[in-house]
Amino acid sequence: MKKTLFYDKHIENRAKIVPFAGYEMPIQYPNGIIHEHKAVRKSVGVFDVTHMGELEVSGPDALAFIQKVTVNDASKLGPGKAQYSAMCYDNGGIVDDLLVYYIDGHYMLVVNASNIAKNMDWLRANTAGFDVELADISDEINLLAVQGPKSMVTLQKICNINMDDIPFYNYAVGQIAGFDAIISRTGYTGELGFEIYFRGDKETAESIWDAIFDAGNEFSIEPIGLAARDTLRLEKGFCLYGNDIDQNTNTIEAGLGWITKTDKGEFNGRDIIVRAKENKPKRQLVGFVMNTDKFIPRKGYKISIDGYQIGFVTSGNLSPMLNQPIGLGYVNRDSKQPGTQIEIEARGRTFRAEIVKLPFV
Repeated sequence: MKKTLFYDKHIENRAKIVPFAGYEMPIQYPNGIIHEHKAVRKSVGVFDVTHMGELEVSGPDALAFIQKVTVNDASKLGPGKAQYSAMCYDNGGIVDDLLVYYIDGHYMLVVNASNIAKNMDWLRANTAGFDVELADISDEINLLAVQGPKSMVTLQKICNINMDDIPFYNYAVGQIAGFDAIISRTGYTGELGFEIYFRGDKETAESIWDAIFDAGNEFSIEPIGLAARDTLRLEKGFCLYGNDIDQNTNTIEAGLGWITKTDKGEFNGRDIIVRAKENKPKRQLVGFVMNTDKFIPRKGYKISIDGYQIGFVTSGNLSPMLNQPIGLGYVNRDSKQPGTQIEIEARGRTFRAEIVKLPFV
């Protein structure tokens, strides 16, 4: 198992360490998931997300190649720009969801940790006819996500650029605590937040970590584990690859039509996706809230109406902000409207729920 350069910091903060995507990662800290979740919603928290993958695409045909393998329109990217996108198979199924950065004439794809090798294989399989070079630079990049309402004021203390000048889904090249970094206004929590990409050794990484925590001390800044990262994204209705999206789902039924630019030209899976868009998908990803306090919906549970199955749960947990169990799942198109009363089936019983408009919070 790999360890990030922040591993000793996690141990110092008494994190519970679990294996995740080939790394030993902090799942939570002693104050617990709900406390960590609320710290991000109300103030500021720091996530070690170094396990994420960074793949570089360069060469004369880099843009044309990115246009072929991703669903968003990368021609809109320029210096300082990033976009949320996805890669699809020829049948429209999703290879992965990702961020695309345009940096100094090349592109950096930030992909899910468990999909790094699969993504590289897929990219290589699509290079025929393109003059491009691919590189997996994941092991070179350290990545911290600083998220929450106090994230900007925290980082501004140790950043040499004006943080307020970075719009959402933009980035700047600057320095954090005197070290070169890419500072990106993105995140997976739905809060104001930034992701900091930098190279360097353990001493560099720990210096940046310490500087961030010193800067955020007045806001009770805290380290946040992967468990709270999941509850935070769920409250905002953000998809998790392997749960809400995978090779068996397309972007239209997953509610990602807004990143799918079918008018940009050909790309992998376009014909299938265009048909799904024109004919409307047979199923749709929706959010629901439970009307039962002590029941947590889990992936794979059946969703039904009057005993007839209409879909299945993909994600579920307790919402710390609502203090109510919530979930995501696919349901038949005719049953997707907010206000629809449904049941979640588990352990031979049914539990009442209601489809709601996303996000939950």
